[in-house]
Amino acid sequence: MRQRFIIIGMDDNREPFFPPEVMTLIRQGRIFSGGIRHRDIVKKLLPESFEWIPITVPLENAFSCYKKIFTEKKEEAIVVFASGDPLFFGFANTVKRKLPDAEIRLYPAFNSLQTLAHRLVMPYDDMRTVSLTGRPWQEFDRALIEHAPKIGILTDREHTPATIAARMLEYGYSHYTMYIGEHLGNPEKERVRSMTPQEAVHSSFEHPNNLICNIESRPSSNNNYFGIPDEEFAHLDGRSRMITKAPIRLLTLQALELNHRHVFWDIGFCTGSVSIEARLQFPHLRVVSFEVRAEGEKLMATNSRRFGAPGITAVIGDFLQTDTGHFPRPDAVFIGGHGGHLKEMLAKIKETLQPGGCIVFNSVSADSKAAFLEGVQAAGMTQHPSIRIALNDYNPIEIMKATLS
Repeated sequence: MRQRFIIIGMDDNREPFFPPEVMTLIRQGRIFSGGIRHRDIVKKLLPESFEWIPITVPLENAFSCYKKIFTEKKEEAIVVFASGDPLFFGFANTVKRKLPDAEIRLYPAFNSLQTLAHRLVMPYDDMRTVSLTGRPWQEFDRALIEHAPKIGILTDREHTPATIAARMLEYGYSHYTMYIGEHLGNPEKERVRSMTPQEAVHSSFEHPNNLICNIESRPSSNNNYFGIPDEEFAHLDGRSRMITKAPIRLLTLQALELNHRHVFWDIGFCTGSVSIEARLQFPHLRVVSFEVRAEGEKLMATNSRRFGAPGITAVIGDFLQTDTGHFPRPDAVFIGGHGGHLKEMLAKIKETLQPGGCIVFNSVSADSKAAFLEGVQAAGMTQHPSIRIALNDYNPIEIMKATLS
């Protein structure tokens, strides 16, 4: 079954211009596909007896139609209209993923972020690009934490410039200037505006839109620590000793080898110090944190905002009773609290831990050390040499580690 696509990029101009070669392909075509907006723009250019396959969510509907056409009309090519450059977070990528053997002939236009940069006469070779179109905040949060000087953002109807500005303000990233482009390429509706996040959060924007966040001047940051001072965290009921101390925290992160991990679980997060340190030092991580105390929810929110660490998923409740099946499987786990159920925790973690993943536990007593060793042995994991450290007048701590083969 031969699968042929001609994918044509376009902007929002209601009077589109296509080069002669593309116009010939359109006139010769019979089966076309694209979004509702694309159909409205190009309808008058299509031959009289055209067939249109809408590209809407879920995309399986469109691909089911494609499959039927390729099965019944083996020599037919489908002409697809897409926004901008179809290889830039675009539909050509989706075709390559779903139909890797398909033949694709591509005619790109400028993508919308390029067009916005052109309108601003803003060099964009140093721009970090992030798509929030049907995607979570993860990569945008990472760009903020890493203080990317210029972030180009593709939006959708949920991730609007206003909600993006609100997230930036919530976590203390107010030092960006936002440049928002609406209806780029449409001479009648196109608008480009510059505003602060404080202004954007109270503004409305027409769709489609995109934006570039640019640091005009870098202020002193609140998250340039390598080991956040313990006293700067909000603490559980003012109990300053209920925290993994900074030196222990950093040794723990080192033992977890988070530089090459992908998903980190912090069980018993209390103040959130380990989760927040991990998120700031390794922004690529997905961090899921568990705490039995209800007060932990407010503590995590307070401290993650204080230190500019968005994107931590905080889960409140007994870990052993929590359904963890819908969270991403971890390849690194820290047990900061166990409530006397360490062996049961290890057994549950082992069921979801990815092969090659590790568990780190900071033991403060002979009993907890013995429980960890027993639990690791029962789970069939590999025990690694531990590190013993004494800090000021605190009891010695043993940083213990096990891995899953």
